[in-house]
Amino acid sequence: MGTQNTKAQNPPKNRGGTAAGALNYVKHHWQLYVIFLLPALLLTIIFKYIPMGGIMIAFEDYNPIGGILQSRWVGMKHFQRFLSSPDFMTYLVNTLKLSIYGLLWGFPVPILLAFLLNRIQSARIKKSIQTVLYLPNFISVIVLCGLVRILLSVTGPLNLMMGTQINFMTMPEAFRSIYIISGIWQGAGWASIMYTAALSGASQELREAAIMDGANIFQQIKAVEWPAIKDMVVIQFILQAGNVMSIGFEKAYALQTDMNIGTSEIIATYVYKKGLLDGDYSFSTAVGLFNTVINVILLVAVNKFAEKMNDGKGL
Repeated sequence: MGTQNTKAQNPPKNRGGTAAGALNYVKHHWQLYVIFLLPALLLTIIFKYIPMGGIMIAFEDYNPIGGILQSRWVGMKHFQRFLSSPDFMTYLVNTLKLSIYGLLWGFPVPILLAFLLNRIQSARIKKSIQTVLYLPNFISVIVLCGLVRILLSVTGPLNLMMGTQINFMTMPEAFRSIYIISGIWQGAGWASIMYTAALSGASQELREAAIMDGANIFQQIKAVEWPAIKDMVVIQFILQAGNVMSIGFEKAYALQTDMNIGTSEIIATYVYKKGLLDGDYSFSTAVGLFNTVINVILLVAVNKFAEKMNDGKGL
């Protein structure tokens, strides 16, 4: 009787681990899931979806006193103004060059770092090197830009080593290299974490078999390690390529000078100046919306291309 009562009080669990069993469990305990998901859902709605209503400003002559609903509707006026601006192509080309060059030069570096870290056998040495590589990520953008300005100033360490007096920050042709190299130094180590974690799941048996067959390092990477991170590399490339137009204005603005503005003025800094400094809210919103639309188009296009190149696997 005791055994029967125990069985009645504790019904048998779904041991199959099937999707139907999991769905039944969720339905039975739906209140618990609502409690956990509701705060995140509310925060997402409040801070992500409700502000989207501000997009209407791009189609109005926004009046802060009257608000969005009482401002005069002008349609595509601000988009036409931006597209017909003589500086439009300059800002667009500067943004694209900075993003594409940064993607081409910066994207492979974390992958290479992960491969190199994976070759280190000593756990203590590996952790020490990882700590050194990760530290720059915790430096704020403004502090980083201050270090760059000091390093590249006329009396800075670089000029002292070279025996020159070149002010690199005033050279328009040097701005992109400064921006990209400093970005790689700051973020490559931190970006390598996910690849390093994925490589830890690579089959050690296959690697040992490849070594026994006389495979060199490059052959081991191609046959054993690359397949372990291939899908992650594709996903990260799609995400980064889809954000080609989304360069934060902080770093570009902090490294910008009157002399290098020909290459440092990008859409993000232009939006900041027009919106916050000049108070032209409608025009800056229109430029920002144009930027976002281009990003969405690029994301979809890159995802389709990646699916074709990666056996139908994309985002």
